[in-house]
Parts: sequence; structure tokens; C-alpha cells
Amino acid sequence: QVQLVESGGGLVQAGGSLRLSCAASGRTFNAMGWFRQAPGKEREFVAAISWSGGSTDYANFLKGRFTISKDNAKNTVYLQMNHLKTEDTAAYYCVADTRFGVLSRLGYIYNYWGQGTRVTVSS
Repeated sequence: QVQLVESGGGLVQAGGSLRLSCAASGRTFNAMGWFRQAPGKEREFVAAISWSGGSTDYANFLKGRFTISKDNAKNTVYLQMNHLKTEDTAAYYCVADTRFGVLSRLGYIYNYWGQGTRVTVSS
């Protein structure tokens, strides 16, 4: 059974940092990533990483503030979030792909989703 378990969310002041973790189990994946959904807004792509080569892709709005990484031995993907802004407040979802083997900004590509971890950035 595939499981994606996120952790690391919480409350932080604007300008601060958080690191999200996503522990994966059950099988190997082609790519993993993060999406987020703020209250009243549509879900949006944040970042993705290929499991074998480590290629990465980031949403344009991040402008270098976030970094996605992985630990193959722990089957875990991380999202280091720096210089957080109030508009980063959202539920962050870990995602994984086992079908297409490409990095994508499209949600339907990812066939596994975690339960989400909430990030709140206060002003």
C-alpha cells in the first residue's frame, strides 16, 4: 500500500523558514513533488523532483525561495521554504508519480497524494 506522509508544517512569521518532509512507502516513484492550496484558491504547483536523476522544476512565483530535495535512502522528499510570505499560507500536499516518468506542473500526472500539511505565515 502506497503512503505519502507529510510533516513539518506549522505557524511561522513572515520572513521565516520551514522544512516540509514527505516520507513515501509502498513502492518506488518516477517523480515526487509538492502542490499547495490556499483557502478560497485553486490548487497550484510548487515544485517537483525526479527520483532517479534529481532534476527539479519550480513554480515561477517562487523566485528561488524554496528548494526541493530528496533522500533516496530514506525514500523522503523535502521542501525547504525560506523567506516565507503571508501569501505562502496554504495546505501543502506531497505528490508522487508512478505512471508517466516526467516532471510536470499538472496535478493529474501525479497518481498519489498525501493528506496535506498546513503552513500558516503570519505578518
